[in-house]
Amino acid sequence: MPQELQLTIEETVFRNEENGYSVLTGRNGREEVTVVGILPPLAPGEQAVFEGGYISHPQYGKQWKATSCRIQKPDTMLGMERFLGSGLIRGVGPATARLIVNHFGTRALDIIGDEPGRLTEVTGIGQKKAAMIAASYQEQYAVREAMVYLQSYGITPRMAMKISKYYGNRTQTVLRENPYKLVDDIEGIGFKTADTIALSMGIPTDSDFRLRCGIKYVLTDASADQGHTCLPKDALIERACQLLKADTGLIEHHMFQLLLEKELTGSAVDGEDMIFLSRIYFTEAEIARRLVSLRGEQKCDQRAALELKITSFENANRITFSDNQRRAVLEALENGLMIITGGPGTGKTTIINCILTLLSGEAMLAAPTGRAAKRMSEATGHEAKTLHRLLEFGGDDGMFARNEESPLDTSCVIVDEMSMVDIYLMRFLLRALKPGTRLILVGDADQLPSVGPGNVLGDMLQSGVIPSVRLTDIFRQQEESLIVTNAHAINEGKMPEYNQKGKDFFLERRPYSSDAAKTIVDLCRQRLPAFMNTGAPVRDIQVLSPTKKGDCGVGALNILLQEAFNPPAKGKKEVSWGNNIYRVGDKVMHIKNNYQIGWTTLTGNEGLGAFNGDIGYIRGINTEDQTVTVLYDDERIVEYEYSRLEELELAYCMSVHKSQGSEFPCVVMPVVGGPKMLLTRNLFYTALTRARKLVVLVGREDCIAEMVNNNYIQKRYTALRERLADFANMES
Repeated sequence: MPQELQLTIEETVFRNEENGYSVLTGRNGREEVTVVGILPPLAPGEQAVFEGGYISHPQYGKQWKATSCRIQKPDTMLGMERFLGSGLIRGVGPATARLIVNHFGTRALDIIGDEPGRLTEVTGIGQKKAAMIAASYQEQYAVREAMVYLQSYGITPRMAMKISKYYGNRTQTVLRENPYKLVDDIEGIGFKTADTIALSMGIPTDSDFRLRCGIKYVLTDASADQGHTCLPKDALIERACQLLKADTGLIEHHMFQLLLEKELTGSAVDGEDMIFLSRIYFTEAEIARRLVSLRGEQKCDQRAALELKITSFENANRITFSDNQRRAVLEALENGLMIITGGPGTGKTTIINCILTLLSGEAMLAAPTGRAAKRMSEATGHEAKTLHRLLEFGGDDGMFARNEESPLDTSCVIVDEMSMVDIYLMRFLLRALKPGTRLILVGDADQLPSVGPGNVLGDMLQSGVIPSVRLTDIFRQQEESLIVTNAHAINEGKMPEYNQKGKDFFLERRPYSSDAAKTIVDLCRQRLPAFMNTGAPVRDIQVLSPTKKGDCGVGALNILLQEAFNPPAKGKKEVSWGNNIYRVGDKVMHIKNNYQIGWTTLTGNEGLGAFNGDIGYIRGINTEDQTVTVLYDDERIVEYEYSRLEELELAYCMSVHKSQGSEFPCVVMPVVGGPKMLLTRNLFYTALTRARKLVVLVGREDCIAEMVNNNYIQKRYTALRERLADFANMES
């Protein structure tokens, strides 16, 4: 039988925010006790009753191992002051805690919970701060209640916080009725977590809730992790059977029910039966319908006049277009929809500039990321926006202001870096185009596909339905840049050239990954800043890794580079969250789309949204308000509560996938081996084409050869190509 131990909390000695494992000390009369276990956050001065029993640790001696706990409010003024001043409540430090308790006495916590407006009676607390204190207290109270309830089900403190925020005081009721609702309602909770809770609560393995949720989860997971928009029926059944430990007949039955209820949709793709989440099926179908409609808009038939204008542009800019480049310009102006694709140095930017000249600048320019939009602006001399800004994302409903009811007021939209655009962003873009708008899509089809679901650019090109021109001749040599020529060589399966005097492509040979990691740090910290004559190495030098794990993976290199560029120092604020430590001055990246988070600019503009791939720098940490402030490259300032820090990661090193759409003066990349499915030719090509002035590889030539020869491209199950053909046939 578990025993109970009541303690007044003294101090949290250690806490892992990722899994909630804590080591704390508490007092039972004169006796001090060390408690260990998976626990909710506890503040000094609080009282808690711990279930469990004593154990003997070989190093630390006698400890109480807690299996659960019940939290009790402090009942003395000293306990309340210690609790409020512990940092658990936003806006309250030790000094403010003392003022609150001195004013309200032992009713302080009741006042905060029931009459928060009265906090303004305390000197230095205005209405805004009173509201923040009350909201933080209520949040903590709800979270801790939920955590006490959920702790036996293995839910992490961070996830418990999300659950309690969403359901509030309905948390226990909802979970008892159907814990699988967590999968649909709470971002970050997958089927496996919900399943663990459900099975622990005694829900049977053949429950309808469980089997239906598991089938949908397989499709959701395939979309989120691998970019699929559908799966072959047999593959779906097989994956669901493995996940749910259920027989084929049972899975087929529930899959059929989901199809009847239109939560799933079935359709043939290339003669194979495919199953879709219905929302994804209709997203691809809508994109195809709108694209085919745009394609049918013929814009211009005065080819002779266009030819003369193109020649005039050539003369003014002292260039001569190839036949393919000239055709790209002509077809872009003759068609309502056009794709221009090609690798680095093939003249895509020059073509955009020519089109803009012929349109007298009457076009809107956009790209998926802030960095790509900034680069487009610099290259064309015209303003370019992110697609989210172009479509005016924001508002209380978290949607785009530009849509069918309020389309973009332009006759032409040009989008660069199309390989990054997933099905959802493409749908929103097409909805915002009024009939007759010309759409010109520019991108490199040989780069990695979008992080989000779909293969929009690839499917459009493969369909043969949409007019397109592929540029192959290299024109932008930049004094014979090896970055450009090597990128094309790698794309053709040829080894790159490096270490030529006066060139921009180098290999530092290191046989071992640990040595390569040390060399990368030395290059970034010492040698390359001097070689490049840059005073901002963190901004100008970007380390890209093909892998997340290992000595040269994203995680390990970020730790080493943070230590080199931004080590701890007296007076420098920092906060630990999960496996990361964030310090003022750190380079960070936002890693998932958040359409609701607010931002401001130094000039006072306001808006909503931080998006996957945004890069910025931590400019402030407020330990009392528990916030981290990030200044992004496009001048947006975003304030993150500690609970949102999972949306950030260090960005001294980033994965090649996350670097898409960005361009850096210098790219440093480890080439030390790894899983074959990661070390592919198109990943290598994508990494190199992120560099503008310099590439430095660190590692082994045999690893370079493996990547060059590995033309493996993971198949994405998508249906946009098929849908495009369907709608094109309907129009013919």
